Amino acid sequence: MRGTVLATCLALLTACSPPVAQGADGGPDSGRREVAVFAGGCFWSIEKHFDEMPGVISAVSGFAGGRAANPSYEQVVRGGTGHVEAVRVTFDPERVSYRRLVDSFWRDIDPTDASGQFCDRGDQYRTAVFVTPGQRAVAQASRQAAQRRLGQRRIVTPIRASARFWPAEAYHQDFARRNPARYNAYRLGCRRDARLRAVWGRS
Repeated sequence: MRGTVLATCLALLTACSPPVAQGADGGPDSGRREVAVFAGGCFWSIEKHFDEMPGVISAVSGFAGGRAANPSYEQVVRGGTGHVEAVRVTFDPERVSYRRLVDSFWRDIDPTDASGQFCDRGDQYRTAVFVTPGQRAVAQASRQAAQRRLGQRRIVTPIRASARFWPAEAYHQDFARRNPARYNAYRLGCRRDARLRAVWGRS
């Protein structure tokens, strides 16, 4: 009888226990949210990079740093808007720190290139870390650590004050996931991975 009563009580407790919230990657979700914005050349690749990181809730491709309101992709590509392609990363700070995000960002770009990234050339493909006042010191420390690793090769990626972020058109969102063949052909054609190995090594 005692065993039956105990089993019944345990079953009731299990049934009444709320499910553990999960993040986008299936990990536990604390419910806290913070935002970081990075510009690293083509936003398809930067979005893919952050989407794959545990603790990241979402990564959205778009534009930042310019003068034009609600710019289209065509406007930014033509030039004159002042915008760069950027990615807005929403993350759970209980699962991944802002420092971890910035450290990871450096390793996914060539921060020594002031004219674009890989095969993408032009002002809209320049790199940047957009920061809030509370993020600036962390981003600067991360940049200094990356510079020490690179030695004499100077990092030119600036740390810029936060700016209005404008999401890109729907067809750019989750591009690598929705169009894997086209994205992989682009990545291979740009020799992105080869250049990253040349800059950072294989580790």
